[in-house]
Amino acid sequence: MNLNIWKTNGWLNEYSTSLQEVTNLLTLVERDLVDAAQQEISTDWRFNIAYNAGLQLANLVLYAAGYRTGRGESKHYRVIQALPLVMGNDFTVVRDYLDNCRRKRNVSEYDAAGTISEKEVNDLLALVLSFKNQVEEWLKENHPVLIPGI
Repeated sequence: MNLNIWKTNGWLNEYSTSLQEVTNLLTLVERDLVDAAQQEISTDWRFNIAYNAGLQLANLVLYAAGYRTGRGESKHYRVIQALPLVMGNDFTVVRDYLDNCRRKRNVSEYDAAGTISEKEVNDLLALVLSFKNQVEEWLKENHPVLIPGI
């Protein structure tokens, strides 16, 4: 599959982002990473916050590529699944990990409390921090006009 097929299927729409929007998303990611590291918050909620940081990074990537998700269900799923289509097959591991976290997040938010361990929070935080660095490098190489502060 490719992004044009996704667009034809109605899963994506063309979209033009801005430096301000990218800056805002990166600010949200920073906030979420700080908040998710707070030990006084439950592990379930810290996991949800860290997941949100990863999701916002994936949204940023999709926006920079000129797309956003279409209307309807499965927005988180589509954003995450698009990662390798935009950034390359090296990002299938990030895609798969975030998709697993998406499912865990749904359980912890809607079905049962206490389902997330400290290790899961720490692993997700580490992945999102690494992913953030990769996204920033990808932006520098592919969309330098979207880099805040340049």
